[in-house]
Formats: sequence, C-alpha cells, structure tokens
Amino acid sequence: MRHWQLRSPDTEQEWQNYYKLRWQILREPWQQPVGSERDALEDTAYHLMLVDEHNTIAAVGRLHKIDAATAQVRYMAVATAYQGKGAGSRILAGLEAQAAAWGCTHVQLNARDTALAFYQRSGYHSMSEAPEQFGIRHYVMRKTVRLAKDDVQFRLWCDELSKTWQQTIPVSQFMQLNIDSFDGNEFRCAAPMAPNINLHKTMFAGSIYTLATLTGWGMLYLQLRALGLQGDQVLANADIRYIKPVVAEPVARCVLQHCVGDLMPLAEGRKAVQKIKVQILSAGEVCAEFHGRYAVLPATGKADHKA
Repeated sequence: MRHWQLRSPDTEQEWQNYYKLRWQILREPWQQPVGSERDALEDTAYHLMLVDEHNTIAAVGRLHKIDAATAQVRYMAVATAYQGKGAGSRILAGLEAQAAAWGCTHVQLNARDTALAFYQRSGYHSMSEAPEQFGIRHYVMRKTVRLAKDDVQFRLWCDELSKTWQQTIPVSQFMQLNIDSFDGNEFRCAAPMAPNINLHKTMFAGSIYTLATLTGWGMLYLQLRALGLQGDQVLANADIRYIKPVVAEPVARCVLQHCVGDLMPLAEGRKAVQKIKVQILSAGEVCAEFHGRYAVLPATGKADHKA
C-alpha cells in the first residue's frame, strides 16, 4: 500500500519534479515553454506536493499572500494518473490550513471554467470573471477560512454558546461537554471519559456521535454570530465513521474550511444549508469522523421545519 505525504519539496530533485508536473499539466498542453510555469513570487510563497515513498508526485499547489487578510492559491496541478482520486482536494486543504495559520481570513484563486464545480464543492464562491488565459475563461473564487473578529469576541460568543447548550440541550450537561478553544478557524470541544464510558472502558458510541454533532452545531452558531444572522439550527442528516476506540480524553475538532455552504440566504428570510466535518481525536489520533448536513431556518416561528 502506498503511503502519501503532504509536504513542501526539499531536495533539488524534488523541486525539479515539482515544477515539471506544474509545466506538464498547466503549460505544455498550450505549447508554452519550460519556465512559464514560474513567476516572481516563488521564493516567498508556500509550496505543497502530495508525494509517496517512491518520490512519485501526484499533485502540487502554491500559496502566497495578496495582503494581510487574503492568501491566493495558484498553480494547482494534478498528475493525469491521479485526477479524480482526491489528490487535488488534499493539496487544497493543506494550502487552506496554511492560510489560516498565517491569520488570513480568506483564500482566493482564479479557477478555470472546467474546475468551477471542484472548487464549489470545496466551499468556494464565484466573485467575478478573471482575465482569460490561453483562451480559457477563468473566475475569481473565494472562501472564508477564519472569522474576522478578535479573541475577546470569540470568548464572548463561546460563553453564549456554552450557556445555550446548558439551558436548551440537557445531554450536554450530563456529558459534561465543554468548549476547549476557538481562534476563528479551529473550534475544539471536549468531554471527560467518566460520564461517557461504556462496559469496554472506552467512550460510548452515542456520546461520540453527540460530541461531534454539538461541535458542528457550535461551529455553525459561531459563524452565524460573526455574520450577524439568526435562525433555528437543526441537523438534517449525518453519518459517522468510527475508526478506532476512544480510550483517552476525547477532543472534537472542527475547522472553518470544512464548513461548506452559504449562510447568507438567511438574510433574505430563506433556509440556509451547510455541510460540516468534525473529527474526534483521542491521544492525538483521529478515532471518528463525522459529516453532518445542518439547516438553519429563518427564526420567524412559521418556518417549514422539514430539512
């Protein structure tokens, strides 16, 4: 079985292979010369490749800052043999994580018309048309990876969320659910083992599911607060994959780039839908992965509650 790793090129040979894949996918089909796959920002940008133990590169991508709030993805390329197999998504996720680590609030890119669906599935929204290249239409697309508020505001919202859980969702008190941290990008919740343990001395599957559900619900709550929107949040449907037993204190982790769906229809009195991924970690390992589809209904008291 191949072991794929997401990392920056290191050796001179890896850099050569990295740029070669860029040229083969993005420039060679349009008879562009070697070297046209590079620009003046290479030395200051962040580079990623998906590579296996045999130094086979499946995909590459680059990130640089436009300004303090915005990072731009460029030169996304996936080797022909690995297209449609998730390699591009892994590169994109890694670049988004780096943008969030830089403190950027948005990631921007210029997408070819043939790649619009891919980026839309990853949570990007089309902003405007970009200049054509090689006769191909391009579109400026953008995604939020960090809420544009400060730590004081985040703490206030988390306090409000904790009180909401305690007052309206009794199981959160029984589980002793608590908010571990939120920095505008990553939201972490925890629950002690003692009230959530099963006969095998591992965490009860129902508690794992509930921890993940409420963490996703909480991330949605925080986004709505940042947007100044209100609504009735419901879980429409979900699935969870239990990977290994939770044997130590669990932590639920959700990052903003794993929340896909536009919430702005609420501003027009319409239902909004968002898909959210939550990971359950124990002793530093991912033990479960939850995918939930949440609906936010306009808070009118007359909304149709069918998700």
